[in-house]
Amino acid sequence: MEKNSLKKARRILDVYLESNKHRKTPERYAILNAVFSIGGHFNLEELSDYLQKENFRVSRATLYNTLKLFLELRLIVRHKLQDGTKYETNIANESHCHQVCTVCGKITEISVPKVSEAINNVKLRRFHCDGFALYIYGMCSSCHHKITRKLNNKQTKNNKDIGNNDKQRKS
Repeated sequence: MEKNSLKKARRILDVYLESNKHRKTPERYAILNAVFSIGGHFNLEELSDYLQKENFRVSRATLYNTLKLFLELRLIVRHKLQDGTKYETNIANESHCHQVCTVCGKITEISVPKVSEAINNVKLRRFHCDGFALYIYGMCSSCHHKITRKLNNKQTKNNKDIGNNDKQRKS
């Protein structure tokens, strides 16, 4: 599936570059390959790190300009979240819902067919809907577990301290 999405994205990029008489630079294609290889959500730093691991160095300006082009071509989608801007591919999965942990920033895609169905059935006036993204904010189970454990440990410690203080007063 990912390979087909990359092929489709390459065709879209090729057609755009050829029809607008732009150069087909190795940087654009390396960034495109990286975007589809990363899988999931990524930020600019993660994309840069991935390219460096692949021994392909690209300037920050080239990354920004290429991502801007990919956004215009709708090859990727941008998400502005609490912990910064994240991107993801847009070819295979145009409409979807996200769970966003407000503690660690982890993003998980979820399937909510009734939400998708409801949005698809909305009658929009003078507007063509290409897709949607829904964000559900909360706390992932890992963060919830860590916080609960810390609170329980703190509560236990406070109870012990209170017990020790009571013993000292009685002495």
